[in-house]
Amino acid sequence: MKVTGFTFIKNAIKFDYPIKEAILSILPLCDEIIVAVGDCNDGTRELVAAIHPTKVKIIDTIWDATKTTGGIVLADETNKAFKAISTDSDWCFYIQGDEVLNEDGIDNIRAAMLKYKDDKNIDGLLFKYLHFYGSYDYVGTSNNWYSNEIRIIKNDKNIYSYKDAQGFRKGSNEKLRVKPVNAFIHHYGWVKEPEMMQQKIYGTAKLWGGDDIDDVKNKNQIFTTAFDYSTISALEKFTKKHPLLMQERIEKLNWKFDYDVTYNNYTLKEKFKNFLFKITGKRFFEYQNYKII
Repeated sequence: MKVTGFTFIKNAIKFDYPIKEAILSILPLCDEIIVAVGDCNDGTRELVAAIHPTKVKIIDTIWDATKTTGGIVLADETNKAFKAISTDSDWCFYIQGDEVLNEDGIDNIRAAMLKYKDDKNIDGLLFKYLHFYGSYDYVGTSNNWYSNEIRIIKNDKNIYSYKDAQGFRKGSNEKLRVKPVNAFIHHYGWVKEPEMMQQKIYGTAKLWGGDDIDDVKNKNQIFTTAFDYSTISALEKFTKKHPLLMQERIEKLNWKFDYDVTYNNYTLKEKFKNFLFKITGKRFFEYQNYKII
């Protein structure tokens, strides 16, 4: 069984993305990893190239300036990396630059890949998610955070990255058929020093609104100097363990974020959804970009 990882990145140093940790976290399961490195001059390419001398393979890309609406440039970059994977790979392990696989799931992932490698009814594997916010001590609990997403897919070139690269589809907009795997992806996209987070928010906003974002004045946080983490709807304390690869970053945390976990500003609809989750353990009405088999 051959497994190839793939990802994309740009301005990892400028915006403090844990891309090194992301790639290293899936490396034990991959024979090689394809990284589409976008046009930037902050040292991102050198950082990626130094991760592993043989397993990490870089393709240099230029982000399409005409695709800065709806985040579709992110899917475009994902597809560039996916298309560069050779035909002899069985599985393709996708990881984003602000995601890190928890090593506790490695054995379960390997077992699932072996079990379903030749099952033509299965397109991919579905992972559990934890979304960290403000600091490494809190995770989002509202229904706005997706609780599962596809991160391993068959090496089928009919599959493609969907919309803003959160998930995948195949053929004519068909959802992938997946099997859940007991493994967690830790998403750290909302854990940054507040001033750096603000810079990232502005840069990311332009990927959804294009240059039109510069025409919006003083309507939201995009134009402030530091991101205000206190506006989140609800969080809970994280009491388990982070991936070992994240320990150095966690120890270097240089800002303070405290949150009253008893507080929330849920809408009535969100309160009803959370009530159902507490009594059933299932998230009803959650958007699912996949079909669980």
